[in-house]
Amino acid sequence: MRFMMIVKANKDSEAGVMPDEKLIAAMTRYNEELAKAGVLLDLAGLQPSSKGARIKFSAGKRTVIDGPFAETKELIAGFWIWQVKSKEEAIEWVKRCPNPMPGESEIEIRQIFEAEDFGEAFTPELQEQEERMRKEVEKRTKS
Repeated sequence: MRFMMIVKANKDSEAGVMPDEKLIAAMTRYNEELAKAGVLLDLAGLQPSSKGARIKFSAGKRTVIDGPFAETKELIAGFWIWQVKSKEEAIEWVKRCPNPMPGESEIEIRQIFEAEDFGEAFTPELQEQEERMRKEVEKRTKS
């Protein structure tokens, strides 16, 4: 099972305040532990929403809305993608995580859909097409 751990943004992350050396070192140790356990698939921190945009889809139109976005509690500051056996295992790993932000913070856990979750709608032809795309992406990211 794959899960995304979503680090929620706060006013400091949205202001572009970078973590101190102590937090970076603690997170690096934690990420190394995840990698050695075979859990970690990907991770990244995200720039503040002031450097982002949203595209709203409505009635066939696309509207671009430039950041920053007001609702900090709805924003993401970073993420991990993990391969674990269960949601409970993901929870146990998150409990061991250093606090990702000074003060209070929150990490949300969301399971990632797998091909079998889509049932018959995800036909063998569509599965093959997606597999080709994934291989192409993998090839490009390794070069």
